[in-house]
Amino acid sequence: MTSYNIDSAPTTESTPSYVEIIETVISSLQEDRSAMVSHVEPGYVWKFKYGSVEVFVQLAGTQEEDELMIWAAVLKLPVKNEAQLLRKLMEMNWSSTFEARFAISEDQVVVCAQRTLAELSPTEVSRNITIVATIADENDEALQAEFGQS
Repeated sequence: MTSYNIDSAPTTESTPSYVEIIETVISSLQEDRSAMVSHVEPGYVWKFKYGSVEVFVQLAGTQEEDELMIWAAVLKLPVKNEAQLLRKLMEMNWSSTFEARFAISEDQVVVCAQRTLAELSPTEVSRNITIVATIADENDEALQAEFGQS
């Protein structure tokens, strides 16, 4: 992966593409050269290891109406005390997830963020990937210990 400056918004033709920006961010966060990419027309999906979680980044395309989606699974369903878990996740969504949120997808609790590419800056790309990876890594083991099936 090539390294690019991700602190300024795209302004010229020499500005890195979203693919280059995403790869730069992943390169700075991944552990043990764990990053993998899959190119599926018209977009891309990356996967990398961050702490104890696998983080996925999907770029659906490169048009303004296309989306950037980031997610990481933190807990498999079913769980014990589901009502208590859901309340805890809702409270955390309110108080500590920034632009990300907890959600349920395919029988898993995930931390996720998504945004259209319209006016998306390299700083926002970096922030969203970092927030999802960090929140997932900081909460997966505690949620598994408290609510996971034995």
